[in-house]
Amino acid sequence: MKRFYKDVVSEDRGILLDGRPVKTPARAALLLPNDALANAVAEEWRAQGEEIDPRAMPFTGLANAAIDRVAANPHAFAAGLAQYGETELLCYRAESPPELIARQTERWDPLLDWAKAQYDVDFVQVAGIMHQPQPMATLLRLGDAIAAANPFALAALSPIVTIGGSLVLALGVYEEAVLPHDAFDLAHLDELWQAELWGEDDFALATRAAHRRDFIAACQFLELLRAA
Repeated sequence: MKRFYKDVVSEDRGILLDGRPVKTPARAALLLPNDALANAVAEEWRAQGEEIDPRAMPFTGLANAAIDRVAANPHAFAAGLAQYGETELLCYRAESPPELIARQTERWDPLLDWAKAQYDVDFVQVAGIMHQPQPMATLLRLGDAIAAANPFALAALSPIVTIGGSLVLALGVYEEAVLPHDAFDLAHLDELWQAELWGEDDFALATRAAHRRDFIAACQFLELLRAA
């Protein structure tokens, strides 16, 4: 839509456009949990040109999702994310070649070791893509860790989990055990390895760049949530 406002003000953790409060798509008040996030959302609105581009407003989108979608039933939303633990990416290793197996071991094992110590769990690793159930105790503990997040954190964790395909990686970002760009690269380790061997096409590059943008924006949203 066309830009319909001139002034943007962050006030009482809400956003005012020419003095009118911004509402979510479901018509709820767009109220942020802290000033840092409110200021970041306000800056997205200020940065819009003659037309409003929702793709350039990831913080606003995540805040809308937290309020309209997650807050109504955060436990059900968290349970959906927890299901990714059943097919944890870091537990499915290549059968060949040896160079890829070694890279997965070198880069994925440290994060699995962190999760084992952090949550007192264990993981079943498998070579290939045949499904291998994880221990129930592991699924329950990882599920509890996700369920402890508030609706705004859950909204941000959703793209991190779904783009990365890994519950452990998302929890590592949430607990600041891994840096956002490193986490994205770990989630795409196989794809990046193939690109090193065979090169990239423009479509694959554009797709990964778009996914990285959304992934990093969600990580930055979590960082703003931690601000005092």
